[in-house]
Amino acid sequence: MTVTETDQLSFSRTVNRTLVHRDSIGEVFLTDLRSTGEDTYAVAAMLPRSHAYYGDHLLRPGRYDPVLLLEAGRQACLAGAHAFYEVPLTDKFILTFLRISLIRPQLLVVGSRPLRVTMKATVTDRRLREGRITGLDTSIELSVDGTVIGWTGVGLRFRDPSAYADLRAKNRDGRPLPSTAELPVAPARSLTDPYLVGRAAAANVILSDAVSGDGVARAALHVPPEHPSLFDHAQDHLPGMVLTEAARQVAVFAAMEARGLSPAKVYPTELFVTMTRFGELEPATVLTAKVCEPQTGAQEQPGTFYTQGGPLHLPEPDEPALRVPVTVTATQDGAELATFAITLATVTQ
Repeated sequence: MTVTETDQLSFSRTVNRTLVHRDSIGEVFLTDLRSTGEDTYAVAAMLPRSHAYYGDHLLRPGRYDPVLLLEAGRQACLAGAHAFYEVPLTDKFILTFLRISLIRPQLLVVGSRPLRVTMKATVTDRRLREGRITGLDTSIELSVDGTVIGWTGVGLRFRDPSAYADLRAKNRDGRPLPSTAELPVAPARSLTDPYLVGRAAAANVILSDAVSGDGVARAALHVPPEHPSLFDHAQDHLPGMVLTEAARQVAVFAAMEARGLSPAKVYPTELFVTMTRFGELEPATVLTAKVCEPQTGAQEQPGTFYTQGGPLHLPEPDEPALRVPVTVTATQDGAELATFAITLATVTQ
């Protein structure tokens, strides 16, 4: 992809919200997308300086949330599937994995204007059945003002409404699907204190009964069905982004308890998520975090990202820092829902 192609992207308005499966226009971050070749396309996103959920963090100076960048990448893949692969708007999308690695977080400090992010998307795996696209794995290069800041990746599978209903019914042994629109709001009596997970507002905390010891932390997922960002529209299962947020929160809590790291001084620079099954709304969800040994020196390559030129090798970050890896597992009734590998980098200024 050439610089000219990314320069042609527009930041003047958001894309149609239906392309990114959002009810609220305020939750749409993409502003343009254009095909650039077979299995490649370019995307523009504008990230808000202030947001009740994505902007609610203790870090100072404030930085754009990596989960917000991950959401922008996810939206890019949703829109790309509809715009360039003829995936029907009525199809249900199933998330299989999420990846993000940031190598220049200092370029994500919140400034005097919204952040303009350009993305170079490359589809690395296209799944077909009877001539119909059933899945896409996509790798995305993230840039700000022409400088690469990192990479993200998203795995999606697609089902028509009938096939999706059959799949969910099989998962639930024939029980009818629930909906967050009808889910009673759970009491927040044992909600974790916001500052322990790097948050300022209690409304954005989704952990309860958090405990820790010997480098391991455990907490229960608090599901807030009325949350305008986490549950922008009704869901019949726990969305992958909700589990990702919960994993980030328990990782921050665990790192503070095990390593004494201030939640106001750590920033997630790597987050790798693998989804193994649907998270149901009714059972209790438990998140378990294990803090690994801190790392210093050159950044190790945590995974493989792809562009048009093949696999990438991540360079050493511009902002060296102590990095603390944390692994998180989400379970229901002892069965694994998802695993997370999170790296928290300390911030010195």
